[in-house]
Parts: sequence; structure tokens; C-alpha cells
Amino acid sequence: MEFLQQNWQWAALAAVSGGMLLFSMARGGGKNTLNAVEATLKINREDAVIVDVRTADEFSSGHIPNARNIPLGDLERRAAELAKSGKPVILCCASGARSSAACDTLHKAGIEQVFNLSGGMQAWQQAGQPVSRKRK
Repeated sequence: MEFLQQNWQWAALAAVSGGMLLFSMARGGGKNTLNAVEATLKINREDAVIVDVRTADEFSSGHIPNARNIPLGDLERRAAELAKSGKPVILCCASGARSSAACDTLHKAGIEQVFNLSGGMQAWQQAGQPVSRKRK
């Protein structure tokens, strides 16, 4: 007990840090999320399919090369297209929020290998990854 009294700042820091980690785990953060480098590895090693759930206008302003554009509103209706491939699916949007919701949609449709690009296109570009403006 004496140690905690003398080092209360460190104990408080450890408690807050642990609490933030538990909160993140409880709301699903980290579960099936990939950063830009991890996504690139999954694309290269497992031939993952990239699905951009932004609007067509957002998609045309710049997207991950070879990504498919399926806006979030159309995803549930078109989930069978993605299930046919049997490949891992990486979902992205502008910041990672819409693609997180898209992950839930595809999980409910029975697709198991679904991943969210953490931070979306913002994180992808900040990591220096390539961006295409070609319409697929």
C-alpha cells in the first residue's frame, strides 16, 4: 500500500490506460481492423478485395487502387457479390466510421473474413500508400 501512496501518479496512469484499453475492446475497436500496412499485406498475400463504401463522388476523388465502389446504402443488397469470391474483404471509407458499420452489415450477411481499414482513406494517404482516380 505504501508503494501506491508514494507512486499514485503512476498507479493512476496505469488505471486510466487500462480503462481506455478495456473500453476500446468492449466497443470492438481493434477487432478486425487493419492499419494501412496490414491492409497492404492482406491485399498482397491473400488477394483481399477492397470495397470503398463512400459515395461515387467521394470515390472518384481518390481511392485505393483496384478498389470496388459499393456505397454503404447498397452494401446489404450487394453482399452476395462479395460472398461469392471467398476472399477476405477490406472495407474503407473516408475516416473508418462508415466502413465500421459496413463490417457489421457483411458479418450479418454471413461473410466471415471482413476487415475495416482503420482511419479510412485519410490514414491510407498519411501512410504514403498509392491512390488512384481511375474508375473501375
